[in-house]
Amino acid sequence: MKKAYCILILVLLVFNACNTKKKSSNDNEQLTIESLYLNQKPPGLVPEPFAPDMVTTEGWEVSGVFTPDMKEFYFIRDNKVTKKQELVVFQYQNNEWQESVVSSRVGTPFISPDGKTMHLGRSYRERTETGGWSELKKLGSSFEEIEIMRLTASSKGTYVFDEIGMPDGDGIIRYSQVIDGKREEPRPFGKEINTGRMNAHPFIAPDESYLIWDGRRESGYGNSDIYISFKQQDGSWGEAINMGDKVNTKGWEAVACVTPDGKYLFFNRNMTPYNYDNVDIFWVDAQIIETLRPKP
Repeated sequence: MKKAYCILILVLLVFNACNTKKKSSNDNEQLTIESLYLNQKPPGLVPEPFAPDMVTTEGWEVSGVFTPDMKEFYFIRDNKVTKKQELVVFQYQNNEWQESVVSSRVGTPFISPDGKTMHLGRSYRERTETGGWSELKKLGSSFEEIEIMRLTASSKGTYVFDEIGMPDGDGIIRYSQVIDGKREEPRPFGKEINTGRMNAHPFIAPDESYLIWDGRRESGYGNSDIYISFKQQDGSWGEAINMGDKVNTKGWEAVACVTPDGKYLFFNRNMTPYNYDNVDIFWVDAQIIETLRPKP
């Protein structure tokens, strides 16, 4: 009798575990298929405004980034009431996307590939055990005197960031690697990246296979264009490639970032050239990157 009772308990435990696993799998599937990207229909190879009337409005919204689990979307907007810039998040909770204001703007957000750090220029926050974010922390003395608009990081921990406020006002893209457990002093990329004016807002691929940034060049389409450079087999960087007339216009295109799942490219565009009162967040199929990758 005792043996039969133990067998029954074991069967119930196995059934419960399988049921829980199935439920968890279904919940994940529901987020992936029905609710991913704030319930928006994905675009093709022609950029579209992201989440109209939800994220993209007639106002000013920039720098949209997802966390690696795709359950949080952060961006910056101009509050029409307070007239101040604020960091906003949409979080997927209780089977729906819920909006809240995180704080006033303290930097351009970027979530590290492991999801543990939110970079905000030369400051950052760390993910806490409760799922929130820590107080602001500083990167360190090597970055104290650098005015950074945006800093991104690869899976290897390499920092890639812009330095604005240069004497000539042109801006420069720099990087800082981790070698033998120690972070190197920042150094500039070569002329492949740092040519032209207003080089800013870089994004380094998690595997460091490509670098995206924006800047002004005589060969561009307008105010500021988005460029990409692919890493070569010898570790050097290829010539800058303009991302084309589907992404770039006569207006201002900038602050590009690829979603953690690698499927979509997000970027900003002002709808009226040289008028920054209406800046929107756009997205496009990341396959556009592969169309630009040089063939072996």
